[in-house]
Amino acid sequence: MPEIMSRAELIADLSESLHDASSIFAAENGGDFRRHLDAAAQDMGRVRPRTLLGIITLVADQEAYEAPADIQIFKSALWGVSRTARPWERSWTGRLPDVRLAMNGNTPEMHLLPAPTAPQISVLGSAYKFYYFAAHSVSADAAQTTIVHGDRGLLLLRAQAEAMRELAVRNVSKPVSMRDGISGGTRNGSPTYLFEALMKEFESRIQ
Repeated sequence: MPEIMSRAELIADLSESLHDASSIFAAENGGDFRRHLDAAAQDMGRVRPRTLLGIITLVADQEAYEAPADIQIFKSALWGVSRTARPWERSWTGRLPDVRLAMNGNTPEMHLLPAPTAPQISVLGSAYKFYYFAAHSVSADAAQTTIVHGDRGLLLLRAQAEAMRELAVRNVSKPVSMRDGISGGTRNGSPTYLFEALMKEFESRIQ
């Protein structure tokens, strides 16, 4: 059912899966659980890479361009890869730019170095197409959640681990023992132990 991938449904399932520990996370409107899910979604980009196609419009001698908001890593350029001219030929357009990502305040930017030249744009076009690795997200609208339905359990498992990591940090000055009702074990354990156990299970499920 697609609706179970909405943020509200995932928060409800995460809260239920944490059993008694869920009462510790009492932020308004499930704020703690949203944070756990967002951290889990971010890590899903590592184990479930999401490749998208992007495009920017080049301007001669301009280095910096606004990047897609969800970009994590630049993958490869399509612009200029099909050119057939050689360096010794008059039609050679020169060295193609390398791409570096940078943050300009809260805005991600792509820096093309060296900046594309007017002759290059004239020959290769101003539409710079490229592939990039995009961040995953959990949305209020299930259709906008980028985690596939088949990875729902993996996402929740990673969110459970994130909750245990937070508990371990919160209680760093006083040991806490709690029943391991999350990973299915029967032993008691600290949040640190449960975090490590859950992360081990998470990594073992990656295919």
